[in-house]
Amino acid sequence: MAQLLQLGIYVLVVIVIVQWQMVNASQGSSKYPFIKGYTGNDTCPGRYCGRIEEGAMCGACPRGYAPDAASMCRRCNSNPSFYDWLYLGFMALVPLVLHWAFIDLFCRPKRCLYLFDLSAFIETVLSAWLTLFLSDPAGKMSVRSCSVEQFSDWYTLFFNPTPDYYHTIYCTQEIVFPLYTMVLIYYTLCLFFMMVFRPLLSYKLADCQGSKAIYSALYFLPILILIHAVLGGIIYYAFPYIIVVVSVITSACHLAMEEEQKIRELLKHSLTNVRSLTILLGHWLLHAYGMISITGMSQPSFHAPLLALVPFPTIFYILTVKFTDPSLVYPFKTNSLQGV
Repeated sequence: MAQLLQLGIYVLVVIVIVQWQMVNASQGSSKYPFIKGYTGNDTCPGRYCGRIEEGAMCGACPRGYAPDAASMCRRCNSNPSFYDWLYLGFMALVPLVLHWAFIDLFCRPKRCLYLFDLSAFIETVLSAWLTLFLSDPAGKMSVRSCSVEQFSDWYTLFFNPTPDYYHTIYCTQEIVFPLYTMVLIYYTLCLFFMMVFRPLLSYKLADCQGSKAIYSALYFLPILILIHAVLGGIIYYAFPYIIVVVSVITSACHLAMEEEQKIRELLKHSLTNVRSLTILLGHWLLHAYGMISITGMSQPSFHAPLLALVPFPTIFYILTVKFTDPSLVYPFKTNSLQGV
């Protein structure tokens, strides 16, 4: 029994010594065979890893570059596609529409309303112009971009390879250059110009009116920056449908807020009231923008006539208003169609 115990201890000691030597050997050659392949002429591991020159280490390409099939970083010299411009236009419209919505909600005097609407328009246009001016090539009203191939191009952070399950190659970069950073710069400039112009107008010309609209912008602009930073890729592919759905819903909500819920009164108020007509035309323009983004106007002879359907949601609401009860949407209103 004692001999068996001694034999077992001896075997255990031998196993520990052998494993210790194997660990030391593996630590001394941990870069083989994986790291060796990163500095040669082989393709880099990972979808978005590349090298600047032959024999260089694999990693993230410089800004404005993208790896090709041979994992070499190539300069992007293409122009944004029509869909890319529509996406940038949508991201530029979002702050302007939110500015106008909060101004209309919180600014009661018409003089202040028009003044702040004009200020918001100038702020966003100036921010968009300066963003284009600062984009590569700087000083020119043109944009050099990398083409968007797939959804994962927006989230290279999640595709850093770990070929040996220990060493991670960090290849996080802006493959969708410059669609990601342009929007962030634009929102930052919108916030800056709003803080420069709007408080001065509010204090000097509007007797401190519109302060709530300013505070609202101080909330929703950082929120837009956060949303774009996290959901930029999702918005890129979903924004046409977001425009169509939201424009239909908000148009119905606007009509539901009218006091007289009858066909003749709704038609008369929508066509004669300047504010109501402006809101409806704005919704129609947004709806048309969404339809153009969905179709891409790839077949103009077929897609262009579809724009005639833009007023259809409004017409459908007005014609079917006698079958609905807007108080279910706005229960705080006094009037109701129940029992009519």
